[in-house]
Amino acid sequence: MSIEKATFGAGCFWGVEATFAAIPGVTATAVGYEGGSLDRPTYKDVCTDQTGHAEVVELDFDNEKISYDKLLDAFFSLHDPTTLNRQGPDWGTQYRSAIFFHSPEQEQQAKEKIEQLTASGRYSPKRIVTKVEPAQTFWRAEEYHQKYLEKRGQASCHI
Repeated sequence: MSIEKATFGAGCFWGVEATFAAIPGVTATAVGYEGGSLDRPTYKDVCTDQTGHAEVVELDFDNEKISYDKLLDAFFSLHDPTTLNRQGPDWGTQYRSAIFFHSPEQEQQAKEKIEQLTASGRYSPKRIVTKVEPAQTFWRAEEYHQKYLEKRGQASCHI
């Protein structure tokens, strides 16, 4: 078993976490905040849209059971990567579409996936606005956000 990390921002982290947690080969998930300027941000801080953090899901995956490329496919299928700082009714920079890469290989694969999707015309005439950024400090969200939907017996949320 070879465990790697991946971090994705695709809007409200509750549904994103539930989707990734259900994928065979994903061994752990946690929701939190990444990409901002404030140390130890809280949900309240991030919701001010002033910290620069995105709501993200950090996951561990067994790359012998699922490839990073397949995780990218899941990421792009579960949100609209053409809406800037918005997913469904949620808006603000914390809901931006972002891939935080943990290695040069992940960066390359993410950029290649965006190029492939753009060339395919899948989102035309819109363009993909997903940011590809180096992983930064992952600030784990408050415990009540972890596995939020699972704790409430829900399979998905509004998005």
